[in-house]
Amino acid sequence: MKTAHDLVAAAKTRVQEVAVSDAEISLRDADVLVDVREADEYAAGHIAGAVLVPRGLLEFKFSGTPALQPRDLKIVLYCKTSGRAALCGAALHEMGYLNVQSIAGGFDGWVAAGKPVVKPEAPSFE
Repeated sequence: MKTAHDLVAAAKTRVQEVAVSDAEISLRDADVLVDVREADEYAAGHIAGAVLVPRGLLEFKFSGTPALQPRDLKIVLYCKTSGRAALCGAALHEMGYLNVQSIAGGFDGWVAAGKPVVKPEAPSFE
């Protein structure tokens, strides 16, 4: 029986990982930056410009959103540490997407490198 780690390792052989140090170039050139974490993780902080598409909804969102349907989109994915992003990248490849990358080390690697993070502010009612 394969483990989750086996599946992630196999997915990482099919998806190009971009080092955090090179990620800003990939982000600049990307058509879409996708955060595949859960909503509470995204709300706690995310990379500027990222759209939230949790892993469990990825195939449905990409299939059902006209702006995400062109197979030549330049897509950059990330999650907390890079496992979910690798699995999502492999799924997008299965769907026919041609330009999929993920950020090595994920959001944790991004934060550890001192890169900027967007944190929504709660509204003030004062």
